[in-house]
Formats: sequence, structure tokens, C-alpha cells
Amino acid sequence: MRAVAARAGVGASTLRHHFRTQHELVDAVLESIYRTAMPDQRIGDASVRADVRLTECLSSLLTPIGSPEQAREMWRQLFRTYVDSGQRAARPGYAALVRHTRNRVESWLTTLEEEGVLPAGDRWLRARYLLIVLDGLAVARALPDTTLAPHDEEVVLRAAASTVLHLPWPQGDTASTRLG
Repeated sequence: MRAVAARAGVGASTLRHHFRTQHELVDAVLESIYRTAMPDQRIGDASVRADVRLTECLSSLLTPIGSPEQAREMWRQLFRTYVDSGQRAARPGYAALVRHTRNRVESWLTTLEEEGVLPAGDRWLRARYLLIVLDGLAVARALPDTTLAPHDEEVVLRAAASTVLHLPWPQGDTASTRLG
């Protein structure tokens, strides 16, 4: 917190007044980045089919990954930072990133539920499913021998969105209760 306060040019006590913990600060920064860099207003545009809106939102999470070479570099950096470094201090940052991404996907699903185009079900499980699909596509971009055209990614994302929108899912918060 002191290093962040110094870089921001404010006192640590001022920073702690607004963010009691480092966790709160990381959450606020990530939320600001998501709102600014990847707006998701289109999810609420009921004039567009739900599968198209959800596919576009999911695709926006892949956009920062970039080209195959950029994806390989991103995965190398993630591995060095969160896996290979052995630094426990890095884990809360990664956990916050994952949590915010999952919350963002869950918020899209909530919007679609409230609109009535997505039947009620286990939002956590649906979000987890979509995130696993995104992880797979992100890894595929990074693999040297994978030739996955942008159109192929869109087809996969649209299939995942359609699966979430049209297949029956368990009622309630069963998965998050089991898996934490």
C-alpha cells in the first residue's frame, strides 16, 4: 500500500482512508480497468439477440490477448508471475483478476435473466463454463501449431453462449456451494 501511495503522490493514510485493505484497492483498480477498457453496455440492448450480445461480451475478454505471439508472451508472463515465481504475494492479484472476470460474466448472465431470455439457474456454474471455454481459446492462441481463425473463435463462443442460453442448468447456487 505504501508503494502505491508513494507512486500516486498521496500519503498512505489517505489511501487507507479510501481502501482499508490491499484487496479493496486491487478490486477498485480492476473494476476501473474493466469499465474503461472493456465496456459491456451492449449486453443490455434487448433489440439485439441475446446470443449475439453474450458472444460479443465474451469475445471482448479475448481481445486483449492479441495475436498468437502476444498470447504466447502473455502466458509466459502469467506463468512467471503466478506459477513459476513461487511468490505467495502474487496469488491475491491473480485471484482478484479471476474473481472480477467471473463477476463480470455473472453480471452479463444476470442481465439476461432479468430480461427473461435466460432461464433461472446456477449462474456461477454457467459463468464457470464460459470461462473455461475462454481459457481454452486463450491457450489455443498461444500454442505454436494451433491455427484458429477469428471466425472459428466466434463459432466456438456462439456455441458456448447458445449452450448457456438454451440448455437446462441446475436451479440455485449449487455449484458455488460445492466448489466455493
